[in-house]
Amino acid sequence: MNAPTSHPVLAGISVVIPTLGRPILERSLAAIEQGSHWPAAVIVVDQGRSEDTANLCGQVTERGLEVVYVPSDQRGRALGVNRGIERASTRFVAVTDDDCLAEAEWLRAMNAALERDARVIVTGRIEAADGGNVPVVVTTREEFVQRRPRLTFDSLSGGNMGAARELLVGLGLLDEDPCVATAEDAELAYRALRAGIGLRFEPRAGVAHVDWREGDERAIQYDSYARSHGGFYGKYLRRGDLFIGARMGLHLMRAARRWATGLVRGDRDLARNGRAYVLRLPGGAIAGWRGRPIPGAERLQ
Repeated sequence: MNAPTSHPVLAGISVVIPTLGRPILERSLAAIEQGSHWPAAVIVVDQGRSEDTANLCGQVTERGLEVVYVPSDQRGRALGVNRGIERASTRFVAVTDDDCLAEAEWLRAMNAALERDARVIVTGRIEAADGGNVPVVVTTREEFVQRRPRLTFDSLSGGNMGAARELLVGLGLLDEDPCVATAEDAELAYRALRAGIGLRFEPRAGVAHVDWREGDERAIQYDSYARSHGGFYGKYLRRGDLFIGARMGLHLMRAARRWATGLVRGDRDLARNGRAYVLRLPGGAIAGWRGRPIPGAERLQ
């Protein structure tokens, strides 16, 4: 066994990683372990309840980085993130995914941004790891704060975010309704902005997203994204939110253009993406209209 190593510890921040127990978690933990600074703890919420995952967490802890292993019978990313946030005892929490690799300065940059202003949610760059093709990359190096919702999209990546724990709890945490299963970060961003909470983009807090989906897996994911965005929109349409109605219309028009462009160019992946949103988003909106109430809706302006 290797001797434990020592890194400066940022005692006021924990990292939450939801996982199904995929082997790629080892790379995600290794990236945090190799970072310039360590968190007070890494909280791994394992919805796969894997013995291998439990053993991996124990091995990393033996090397000096505290990893709290939390087995869970629940399924869904929002549920995993929420259980991790609830388990955290630090002032701040940072959230990433098991298929995201934190850059060496990720945690220090995230923590510094939160210490400057704990009234915002912080997010950062998303790069494609290993030259892969991931659905979303955000590579700008310009720091900014978003204060109002946009018609296109809001600047928050669920795989690279941080906030004061008290702020997230006050917002109602992530929406656990299955109808927003893979758009829980988009819904949280909109809810935060509607509640007067800004989104700070910190370009020095970067992660690399590993591309592991192929063929049918990618098509299934596009369908899930489309239905979930529809679910998010449907919840707010039920509240009479005309802005979301305009965003949904624009979203459908842009999706139709992606579908057509993909067909003309022979870009199968682009066409799949556009087709998924055109066909699946409206049904998702109906599910959202019928879904559970929005968490923390009383705070919305």
